[in-house]
Amino acid sequence: MVRTINGIAELEALVGQELGTSEWFTVDQARIDAFADATEDHQWIHLDAERAKSGPFGTTIAHGFLTLSLLPMFGAEVVDVTGMKMKINYGLNKVRFPHPVPVDSKLRDTIALSEVTRKDSGTQVVMTHTIEIEGADRPACIAESVSIMVEA
Repeated sequence: MVRTINGIAELEALVGQELGTSEWFTVDQARIDAFADATEDHQWIHLDAERAKSGPFGTTIAHGFLTLSLLPMFGAEVVDVTGMKMKINYGLNKVRFPHPVPVDSKLRDTIALSEVTRKDSGTQVVMTHTIEIEGADRPACIAESVSIMVEA
């Protein structure tokens, strides 16, 4: 369920808190293949199921950047900040991939609000995403996303 936050003032009051967790999402081989084609990253650990069986992970794995690219989808499931005329992806502070994502894994994202800083250009918002793999002991990805929100 999407959490609605009404404006920057309400957002500021939530700094340091967890905002919510997305639904589970399955990363299948078709998505991995499509990502490989989109990025021209055709390494065998992502695409060659037969070779991957004897590789370090026992199966194909998703690209780390594929996992990272799911942040906007997960974010839209978790939180909506209303009263904005524009929300811009400004970048990332930190990104780590502690655990590979085997094909057909289920992922979900828990989002915490780390920082809200008002600036002349808008409000800079830093959210920490922890993408977990169902049944794994470590997350697939931990990333700090940075966005700029401009009030209407």
